[in-house]
Amino acid sequence: MFTGLIEEVGALRGVSSSGEVMMLHIDASLIMNDLKIGDSVAVNGVCLTATSVGQRSFTADVMPQTYRNSNLKELKAGSPLNLERAMAAGGRFGGHIVQGHVDGTGTIRSIKRDQNAVVFEIAPDSPSLFKYIIPKGSITIDGISLTVVATPASAFTVSIIPHTLEQTVLAHKRTGASVNIECDVLGKYVDHLLRYGSSSQNDEENGRGGGSRISSDFLAANGFL
Repeated sequence: MFTGLIEEVGALRGVSSSGEVMMLHIDASLIMNDLKIGDSVAVNGVCLTATSVGQRSFTADVMPQTYRNSNLKELKAGSPLNLERAMAAGGRFGGHIVQGHVDGTGTIRSIKRDQNAVVFEIAPDSPSLFKYIIPKGSITIDGISLTVVATPASAFTVSIIPHTLEQTVLAHKRTGASVNIECDVLGKYVDHLLRYGSSSQNDEENGRGGGSRISSDFLAANGFL
């Protein structure tokens, strides 16, 4: 599990690929202090496993599922990368619950300054993500824990403070660039429970549904909505 607080911006030294399989060779410094083979690292918001570790670099494999559902396939040598080690059990929880399981990608529609902040408008590539994106709700963009400001037509906005802009890959992003999106896991669990209760009779017979009493009326009656 991660928090969405980026520890450092590394760089892609090189990439080996064969079809939809990739091996990333990543240069880093701060996170190398205690990184071991088998440790999880969020790379632009994608949870990857360190497969080899040097003094100032590590490698990680990208499988086809990750290749298809993230922007890692667009990386080139020299690309900056948001890096975060998995949260330690005794660590301070400063962001929100981030799994490193990207739900999809989005495209930066506009970048506008608002006094000391910069507002990014992002259009998800899949409309199905919108049910999890709500104003003032949490969202992860390229591994960064952010708060949704508004949801204009077919897009959403996030407001970035100068520190976050300077210390993450967002400083290198321009209009039209792709970003990884991970929606708040709490919303995904609620959505699954609601849909699970309306499973077909066939699903019930196969042990996958039919018994749930959770509904929107139930949640409202118990103060959840």
